[in-house]
Amino acid sequence: MRATPADLLQRLHHSLSQVVLGKPGQLRLALTCLAARGHLLLEDVPGVGKTTLAEGLARAFSLSFGRIQFTADLLPSDILGAQVFLPSSSTFEFRPGPIFHQVVLADELNRAPPRTQSALLEAMGQGQVSLDGVTHALPAPFSVIATQNPIDLSGTYPLPDSQLDRFLMRLSIGHLAPDIEAELVMTRRVEPLTSFKPIASPDDLVALQAAADAVQIAKDVAEYAVALATGTRQHADIERGVSTRAVLALMSAARAHALWEARDFVTPGDLRAVLVPTLAHRVVLRSSMHGAFARDEAAHLLEELARRLPGPR
Repeated sequence: MRATPADLLQRLHHSLSQVVLGKPGQLRLALTCLAARGHLLLEDVPGVGKTTLAEGLARAFSLSFGRIQFTADLLPSDILGAQVFLPSSSTFEFRPGPIFHQVVLADELNRAPPRTQSALLEAMGQGQVSLDGVTHALPAPFSVIATQNPIDLSGTYPLPDSQLDRFLMRLSIGHLAPDIEAELVMTRRVEPLTSFKPIASPDDLVALQAAADAVQIAKDVAEYAVALATGTRQHADIERGVSTRAVLALMSAARAHALWEARDFVTPGDLRAVLVPTLAHRVVLRSSMHGAFARDEAAHLLEELARRLPGPR
């Protein structure tokens, strides 16, 4: 008998905790994002486990995994693929690029210029790519997990709003707690990904996503989500609040979050749990802060808004 969505999520969380140490909250949100059919942006300094998390999620569901290292000289064809001429038959054959995997790690996405970044837009928005007038469907389920260096590091390009909007969530991994880091240094008690055993199948992920889609939303909860969005549009410290598409993203994430509690309905608590990772990268502040300072300020403003608007009981 197939495990319930809540049981499956807990098993996945426990297993991934053996390779992604000391980050239970980030793991929970990353799994929530995948269950909501979302793309995930991991923003942090190098060396804190972003790549490990991405590959671990793919291995957990036995999904095909592709990694693209973004650099300043990367071309769109290096991501999407290209038509290759075959002299033997005097014809062209499409050779798919690394985007044709179920989980794609776009590593250091903001090291590539905007033209190359834009190659991901159709793939992330519609699950397909178009080349030379021909549309090619991507494998399903499909998710992009991108890593982004802090914008104040050298050799980075800021992601345009249209690119940021394609990500359901943005998370920061952060450094390990000192005691966990000290234990890791002394014992190296990290399970290598090469020995990490799958917990579920691609069909299990499809079923998990279908279960999230079936979670119900009451009218007062939907009105609460809209009130939170309206609050961002009217806030004195926010230049541009979130769009209607962002509200839909918030509801998708909240539906998936409800699965952890084995509920078939969304509560205001679900909305508040995913509010910051879902909306913080979609607001534009009036201040001139950039990078981590802007991220933290956006999170603070959203948390303040949620306290002012506690929602229906």
